[in-house]
Amino acid sequence: MFDSAVAWLTAQGRTGQWGSEPFSTDPARVARVGEWAESGGMRIAELDGEPAGCLVLGPALPYITPAPEPEVYVRCLVVDRRFPGRGVGAALLERARAEAAEQGIALVRVDCYAGDDGRLVRYYESQGFTSAEPFTVGEWPGRLLEMRL
Repeated sequence: MFDSAVAWLTAQGRTGQWGSEPFSTDPARVARVGEWAESGGMRIAELDGEPAGCLVLGPALPYITPAPEPEVYVRCLVVDRRFPGRGVGAALLERARAEAAEQGIALVRVDCYAGDDGRLVRYYESQGFTSAEPFTVGEWPGRLLEMRL
């Protein structure tokens, strides 16, 4: 899924988010995905019996301002580019909202790449998130977004 997303972004000249090299060729990224899978926070969406998207829930990343209350934090969301426009990302974000509601948690947050044309920020806003604050990691521009249930 990550490799297809990187190839799609690279084909559009949008390499600022994840670079241009496949995740599967970077040992650190492979290890990170393995850690996510072992954490218990990974959710996989399937379409037609095929893995179509991945959501990872867990603690906020160290570069994010801590939440003043309990939260469900979206650490990662990726959709395999074989399934564009099929609502996979929206369904996974709905799963995050549902898990928050099941736990009695009123706050869902996510951070994302905010460079290039801002398209990813607009996507999360279209899913009901509101912009909370910008941040940078080195030179990588990010945006923290939140949703109240």
